[in-house]
Amino acid sequence: MRSKILVITSLLVFITLTSCDTLNQAAQAAVQQQGTPSTLEIGNGLKQALEIGTGKSSDQLSALNGFFGNAAIKILFPPEAQKAEKTLRGLGLNSLCDNVILSLNRAAEDAAKQAKPIFVDAIKQMTLQDVTNILLGNQDAATQYFKRTTTSQLSIKFKPVIQGSLNKVNATKYYTDAATAYNKVPFVSKLNPDISDYVTQKAIDGLFVEIAKEELNIRSNLGARTTPLLQKVFSFADKKKKS
Repeated sequence: MRSKILVITSLLVFITLTSCDTLNQAAQAAVQQQGTPSTLEIGNGLKQALEIGTGKSSDQLSALNGFFGNAAIKILFPPEAQKAEKTLRGLGLNSLCDNVILSLNRAAEDAAKQAKPIFVDAIKQMTLQDVTNILLGNQDAATQYFKRTTTSQLSIKFKPVIQGSLNKVNATKYYTDAATAYNKVPFVSKLNPDISDYVTQKAIDGLFVEIAKEELNIRSNLGARTTPLLQKVFSFADKKKKS
């Protein structure tokens, strides 16, 4: 009986030591994985993160209620027309005003589908200096980069889509009807019934709001770093910022 106990004890000690060795090896591998990434890894890791972030933002905003259901970026009447909206609602034209707002947001959701390839092109054109500046820069460094490099292209792509969508969902008609109805009110400043430029800019602004949220998420939330490469590159960035 005593010999059996000794044998069992020896086996347990052996298993424990072997398990410890395995755990140590795994820990060492993890440390190596989180070591200093190469220049190529940094470039690929950041670009991977940006493709994930911009793609997710574009997909979310192009879905039904992507704009209309998001209070932070929902498109309302233009500032110069908000007095008109209040007047129209006071005249019992709530349905007309609601139709305007819904149709403006539907147009922006249509246009958001055009954004993804523009961001992919901007990511491909990044230099090593761009990558370094973004990775080690401010919390919104990537968002600011995209604003500089894609705004004009987004505007060019969005404008015809938004104009077509405004027509498709009757936004042009609704807003023209609203402007015409308001312009009939005595002693008011007349409204310009063309709203496509305003919606285009608001659609672009909303896109960058969402990209900024995704950028902050991947910088601050370890769970958002969904691949080993992202974990390695952003862990390196965290260490560099703290040093």
